Amino acid sequence: MSTLTPDAPGAMSFPDVAACSERILDQVEQVVVGKRSVLHLMWTGMLADGHLLIEDVPGLAKTVIARSFAQVTGLDFARVQFTPDLMPSDITGSSVFDPRAADLEFRPGPVFTNLLLGDEINRAPPKTQAALLEAMQERQVTTDGVTRALGRPFIVIATQNPLEFEGTYPLPEAQLDRFLLRLSVGYPTRNDEWAILQRRMQRRAEAVTLDAVIDAPTMLAMQRTVEDVHVDESVGYYIVDLVDATRRRAEVEVGASPRAALALLGAARASAAIAGRDFVVPDDVKALAVAALGHRLALRPDQWIRGVRADDIVARCVAEVPTPAPRPSP
Repeated sequence: MSTLTPDAPGAMSFPDVAACSERILDQVEQVVVGKRSVLHLMWTGMLADGHLLIEDVPGLAKTVIARSFAQVTGLDFARVQFTPDLMPSDITGSSVFDPRAADLEFRPGPVFTNLLLGDEINRAPPKTQAALLEAMQERQVTTDGVTRALGRPFIVIATQNPLEFEGTYPLPEAQLDRFLLRLSVGYPTRNDEWAILQRRMQRRAEAVTLDAVIDAPTMLAMQRTVEDVHVDESVGYYIVDLVDATRRRAEVEVGASPRAALALLGAARASAAIAGRDFVVPDDVKALAVAALGHRLALRPDQWIRGVRADDIVARCVAEVPTPAPRPSP
């Protein structure tokens, strides 16, 4: 399958973005069966130029999903297995003495890529987790007093096991806030799991190679197209009211910040572009509110004891905040 490239830098129509997105999701779905909604959510975050956090138990194809998206988008891919002894330089790179040049030579770490998978990010100590902060927020790395820009696009997909806490270091609020969306994959249905087994037997190999649908420059063009998506004032205030509602809940100690509103805005615009629209509708916002806001709330201690989840609070806010009438772009 040939890759799609734009006619000119930044020139891509919304129907082309929608058609291309459909092809990308179809390709990844050849490997990840029955999880179209999850794949759609991940692609929305990537198109919005955001980082993704996947919380789920082992064995649910989190690594496969990340690698598959790298293949179909033509992005350079690197994987880091986070462990308690992982050092910041293992991610960012370090300077090594070159005896032939009698000088220090910088050897870039795995962060110098387009799509970085951080497996079990909560297993690394805070100092190593913090090494990703500058890269995720500023798209640059500073080592030995030298700042080096990362290539674009640059997206981090991190995973963590929400059930295993021994030997882990919970992500601080500042780093959680850097992830545009948080999602989970979930177990497949009975029929989907049998389809997974069937496909494995048919291909007679463990590894799967997918066709590239686009390349990195095309993805950048698609991301630029997202910036042309119109957001009506009524929808903008709807985002503001949703975020504000999280701050007013009695169960919440710290509500979502303005950065959360920006994240929801960016994801909603990407969702509209994937649908082939040049304007956001309230349903775009509703569909992404939990994934964009849930990990940004800090609940009161008594709520944890009662088993209340932040995602539940966001869902209640979505149900209670009045929805504006959709008004398309003029």
